[in-house]
Amino acid sequence: MSWIDPYRSKLMSPREAVGCVESGMRVYIHPGCAEPEALVEALMERAPHVKGVEIVHLLTLGTSPYCAAEMSASFRHNALFVGGNVRDAVHDGRADYTPIFLSEVEALFESGEMPIDVAFIQVSPPDSHGYCSFGVGVDTTLTAAKYAHRVVAQVNAQMPRTYGDSFIHVSELDAIVEVSRPLCEIKENTITDLHRSIGAHVSSLIEDGSVLQLGIGGIPDAVLPNLMDRKDLGVHTELISDNAIPLIETGVINGQRKNFKPRKIILGFMLGTKKLFDFVDENPFFEFHPSAYTNDPFRISLNERMVAINSAIEVDLTGQVCAESIGSWFYSGFGGQLDFIRGAGRSKWGKPIIALPSTAKNDTVSRIVPRLAHGAGVLTGRADVHYVVTEYGVAYLHGKTIRQRAEALIQIAHPEFRQDLVEYCEKQRWFQRNELEIVEVRGEYGITSAR
Repeated sequence: MSWIDPYRSKLMSPREAVGCVESGMRVYIHPGCAEPEALVEALMERAPHVKGVEIVHLLTLGTSPYCAAEMSASFRHNALFVGGNVRDAVHDGRADYTPIFLSEVEALFESGEMPIDVAFIQVSPPDSHGYCSFGVGVDTTLTAAKYAHRVVAQVNAQMPRTYGDSFIHVSELDAIVEVSRPLCEIKENTITDLHRSIGAHVSSLIEDGSVLQLGIGGIPDAVLPNLMDRKDLGVHTELISDNAIPLIETGVINGQRKNFKPRKIILGFMLGTKKLFDFVDENPFFEFHPSAYTNDPFRISLNERMVAINSAIEVDLTGQVCAESIGSWFYSGFGGQLDFIRGAGRSKWGKPIIALPSTAKNDTVSRIVPRLAHGAGVLTGRADVHYVVTEYGVAYLHGKTIRQRAEALIQIAHPEFRQDLVEYCEKQRWFQRNELEIVEVRGEYGITSAR
């Protein structure tokens, strides 16, 4: 137990621990449900004493007080993923956005391209050997801590211990703040009939023995209840949430048929509630790894029957997917969508899926569009897209011509917008009137090829 005395020597108050942050430094903050709020709060008290501190992180669930206008002289946030708590600051120019694949974030730290001066992390209390667990989030944080010049740890008695590549020894910590406070939790999603309709179509593509990427939101939450009759599902994902617990408890998710890392859920972090945190505590079924591992498209592709389910803001008629911005307004980030789309696309019997409602703004705007909005970024290119799903069905695009893609996407667009989409295709000369006819099917417009 030789680590105990050095551990005690590093104990200090939050204010003392963050005193190492000086003007011009770059500070990394542990994201997601693992955000070390006590350290963030103490850093705000240091605001009058510093200028130009850059704060870097992925999605966090706290209030991000450093993004407030009155903090702009002291702190500037650099978002590696734009969450709801920093979106206005990015839009107003008080914060920056770095578009990057989640699988490539850690390389910025390793290479020195984005050196970390101070890493704020949250971990479990040490075990008898002096190892603390990163708990609910290994993600990019283990690597950030490895390469940071100084590591400040919030050691939380309520942080669960998780397994895998999920540990840091107390000898690697420079300052320690002990707390016992609830972790950040994410609110439960409301599942609508629209979500259920999309979820039913998505679940129809999932076979026994499939390996799932589990996201978060209304659509993933609506997919999983439809899988209770499946057998031997596995999971290889960047994140997991509460919605997976029933499938695990009933044995539907057991990983028995996984050819890569069988009988293990492979993940990088989780976004959920205390129910999930308690479920993963000391649970050897979960194996945590850094995002560079979980999101490596080659490693993902090693899973046979890999099914990746991702969302979009809009999809154009050629299959291009915008998922990070609404026009030129940055809404989220690259995250792991393309990592998993490409991994599933190269998996034997894999299925990359983009799922979205057909409309937005109370059915006044189509999300299947002739062309992406002005300023919108393409996250997933048309050649990477295989399946697109809305509440109206499934469109399979891979290996299809532009005309065939447009036909398939119009079939799953909202009926109110199908005629406009057809007319656009005719103007583009993708459709010729002697090749296509518009037919009324059950009071809706559909497209059929005239052969």
